[in-house]
Amino acid sequence: MKHGKMMVLALAGAAFTWGAFASTPAVAAVDGPKVKWKFNVWGKRRAFTEDIETWAKHVKAQTNGKFTIKVFYGDQLGGRKQNLDNLKAGVFEGGKVCWAYHPGKNQSLTVLNLPFLPVKNFDMQRKVAETIHNHPIAKKELESKWGVFAFSSSQLPQYEFMGRGPSPDKLTGWKGMTVRALGGLADAMRRLGSSISTMTATEVYQALDRGAADAVSFPSTYAHSAYKIDEVAEWFTSNLSPGTNDCPNVFSMKAWNALPPQYQKLMNEAKEMGYAALKAAYGAKDKINYPRWRANLKEIKYTDAELASFRKVGGQPVYDDWVSKNAGKFDSKAMLDAVFAAAK
Repeated sequence: MKHGKMMVLALAGAAFTWGAFASTPAVAAVDGPKVKWKFNVWGKRRAFTEDIETWAKHVKAQTNGKFTIKVFYGDQLGGRKQNLDNLKAGVFEGGKVCWAYHPGKNQSLTVLNLPFLPVKNFDMQRKVAETIHNHPIAKKELESKWGVFAFSSSQLPQYEFMGRGPSPDKLTGWKGMTVRALGGLADAMRRLGSSISTMTATEVYQALDRGAADAVSFPSTYAHSAYKIDEVAEWFTSNLSPGTNDCPNVFSMKAWNALPPQYQKLMNEAKEMGYAALKAAYGAKDKINYPRWRANLKEIKYTDAELASFRKVGGQPVYDDWVSKNAGKFDSKAMLDAVFAAAK
């Protein structure tokens, strides 16, 4: 009897100990105050946003939910062309920004949108983008006008085209076509005789489907599938590689400076994880999209001679025009030189 009572008490004690342990909250690896950030982006979750999702998961886990980043998709907190204005006004703490959507707001940074820049791979692209983001001219423009800084690049892959109707099997075939292109790519395509439409990403599907555009350019391949362009297209280019657009993740300086140092350190750790997530997400989409497209769409590849001809008319002349147009606003030649220096 005595032994029975002792066993009951022992079991009860064990149950109590386990229950107490189970109800104890996990200890945060990084402790600090409760902070909730809002991040605004257009469209839905896709490869382009995997860096933000990675940050959000990391900081939440490391702080046991004390520091959270909520991603608002579909321009819920304001249109993409107003992200800089809304960051300045404190509507949210972070957002993706494409300089090509509003070049007049940040002209010096559009140097990253010029065509045929000598950026050979993902790592070099990051180096060039971050060099320009941190260039004194660009930093001053972002800080003084908008109170923001570029935290990291979205690392958009090289652009390619998808289209309907007659395919431009030769570069001469682009003459007279209406194409969706942004930034320096638009300038390069004009030199092939194309008419340019600068519609935003979410307008592209209907434009191609209804014949308002003959071809549309997007970072290849993830964006074409994300916006379902491959569902209405009949052909695609696979080696034009005319350049890309810089669409960084931008933070309010006020919000960043208000973060405790341990959270800033955590975000810088998350940045590296975000870059890895982007690289993996873009690559995974290529492995899915290319076989499917090649089975259902016409693939257009240009010869080395044709590509060299395109670079000749769409490269240096576009650089010269960009430098000339901006020379009175800032040291545009210094900005262009910084790109080429970083790419070495």
